[in-house]
Amino acid sequence: MATDAQMQQVAELEVEMMSDMYRRMTNACQAKCIATAFKESELTKGEAVCLDRCVAKYLDVHEKLGKRLTNMSQGDEAALQKIAQQ
Repeated sequence: MATDAQMQQVAELEVEMMSDMYRRMTNACQAKCIATAFKESELTKGEAVCLDRCVAKYLDVHEKLGKRLTNMSQGDEAALQKIAQQ
């Protein structure tokens, strides 16, 4: 079983990964949806819609990728157990 120190490391890694994902998403969606020359202090409707769609797509891809990686990891683990039993 995992020790408290290991659980702490896992929690810290998860926070770091989520922070990195948020930073990347923010940078990508801002670069795509918001012009570098600001004309107004508030987001335009087009910018807001673009940001909403960009964030939704980014999170959807992140979720699908996470599921795929989990499935691959479980498959690798099962293969290793099968090899160990031989």
